Amino acid sequence: MKIYKIKVNGKTYKVELESIDERVTKEEVKPVKKEEVKKEENVSTSSGSGDKKIVAPLQGVLLDIKVKVGDKVKKGDTVAIIEAMKLENEVSAPFDGEVVEICAQKGSSVSNNDLLMVLK
Repeated sequence: MKIYKIKVNGKTYKVELESIDERVTKEEVKPVKKEEVKKEENVSTSSGSGDKKIVAPLQGVLLDIKVKVGDKVKKGDTVAIIEAMKLENEVSAPFDGEVVEICAQKGSSVSNNDLLMVLK
């Protein structure tokens, strides 16, 4: 344990600091390679049917749905707009496909990872 004097706004204080001995070996701390880090995407694939789901990337109010059932979308196309903290956030299609179902209604509140639509 070490004792130090610290001066704050002209007043001196005595502070006791205790050293915590951390023993970390090189095997315990491994660098992470970029290939090992998976980017979390707001997309999931339902099992079996091959349909792809687009979910809300954040919590907010669904201001607009830019597509309708039967529309073909390409990766990067804006499919919906969610308002969060007075900002309009565009939800983009992460893959190509055809809209087969819209699961959320315009004006409704959505939470993070709520299902917005299904593409085939």
